[in-house]
Amino acid sequence: MKISMFHLMPYRDLPAGFEKKYNSSWFTLPFPKVADANKAAQYYNWTLDELQFAAAAGFDGICTNEHHQNAYGFMVNPNMMGSVLARATRGTNTAIIQMGETAVFLNPPIRVAEEYAMLDCISEGRMVAGFPVGLGGDFAHSYGFAPMEQRGRYREAHDLITKAWQAEEVFVWNGKYYQLPMVSTWPRPVQKPHPPVWVPGNASPSTWDFVLQNNYCYCYLTYFGAKGADKTVGGYWKRAKELGRDNNPYRLGYLIPVGVAETDQAADDLYARHIEYFYHKLLHIPEALFMPPGHMTHSSLSYLITKRPLPPFDTLKKSSYRDFKNNEYLVTGSAESVTEQLLSIIKRLRVGNLMLLPQFGSMPHETTMENIDRIAKDVLPHLRQVWDDEGWENHWWPENCKQQTRQAA
Repeated sequence: MKISMFHLMPYRDLPAGFEKKYNSSWFTLPFPKVADANKAAQYYNWTLDELQFAAAAGFDGICTNEHHQNAYGFMVNPNMMGSVLARATRGTNTAIIQMGETAVFLNPPIRVAEEYAMLDCISEGRMVAGFPVGLGGDFAHSYGFAPMEQRGRYREAHDLITKAWQAEEVFVWNGKYYQLPMVSTWPRPVQKPHPPVWVPGNASPSTWDFVLQNNYCYCYLTYFGAKGADKTVGGYWKRAKELGRDNNPYRLGYLIPVGVAETDQAADDLYARHIEYFYHKLLHIPEALFMPPGHMTHSSLSYLITKRPLPPFDTLKKSSYRDFKNNEYLVTGSAESVTEQLLSIIKRLRVGNLMLLPQFGSMPHETTMENIDRIAKDVLPHLRQVWDDEGWENHWWPENCKQQTRQAA
């Protein structure tokens, strides 16, 4: 079992009542009206400190991510963050999980091939390459692409990047979206044939097919509860069987916010306002902005309409911390309670690569560091052996990070 710390790096101090004045915390929210660059500077450094501390405390991996033009998460260049973390953790077996640099946002996408290869070299072969399709809102609103091109550009970018990592000779690329007279990527990744690939997704069957056909790890990144995840994750495992893939739990990554305190009541008192800030303020966005028409495939759109795996965003504002907790949107409590809840989710969903979110919403730096410490000392040791009795190998973890089991410092 591999457990990593994921970090969104949100803006932690939005003014009270901003959601009544502005229609969204994504894309249309003007930075100068609600935020401060000095605080942003503080948040970047807090984030790096928190991730570095998680690595030292015993997490197996540390995860960066990419979003644009929003308060929900403004780690706009994950590779800049990853390079700092790779250097700071040199000599350890901590995986640097770039969840990722979105290939379709860079033109040409061989820039991703180059930067990932560079990061794999800096980390000395400890990098995981994230290949997100990217949010439709980022693609259309932040970068001005036509939504209907998103999937086509993604597939072509993927093929170009993976070939650039492995080709023995200089080659020409004449694709539909990208044309390059000569591709000769310097450097190449340390890991051969390339770093393990993780593909984040939400509820798209076309992404399942892409992941399974390429034998990658599918990472279900949802904030709408493990109870609601049963249906989607069950669909993924069913599709894996149909395509002839085994049910190795390491094929699946799962993300969930976690808060540990001395007692269950102490956790409720400590974390309630921060998770409500997360759902009420940071996920304050009209669905039309989040999912512009045209960016989904027919199969994914049909699945979304008929199965409705995600709740309408406007219902989040009517829900309280207790509602979120009861539906397993997050896991909070004493170390014993959190361990019990996480074990249930892990086994029910069949998760081999677990990503925890110890900082969420408005949670301050000191509270985050204490939470990381509690999780590392009192929860992680009870989760690591979950799948050992089934004898599976984690093919989606860097070889240079498999040499020993992480222990809390």
